[in-house]
Amino acid sequence: MARKIKLNELDGLLTDFDYPVDPDEVAADCEDVTLQLADGEANLAETVAGSDADTFASVDELRSEVLSLLPRRSVGEPFQSEGEG
Repeated sequence: MARKIKLNELDGLLTDFDYPVDPDEVAADCEDVTLQLADGEANLAETVAGSDADTFASVDELRSEVLSLLPRRSVGEPFQSEGEG
């Protein structure tokens, strides 16, 4: 079943992994996950598959890598909180 999550809900999903975790495991488990972004959508498995990392040591490290792999406009305007509005 396909899952759609907002970017601000990403941490909840990433906490399900046992760390350290490798990108292949994350990609395999998240093939059905679509991130709803400020400027469209992105498949989480495809995004993580684009990483050069061998492993992710923590939720913070994996989240940072995912955010760095998304187009800048996808995560919203600079200095804008996702909770506003």
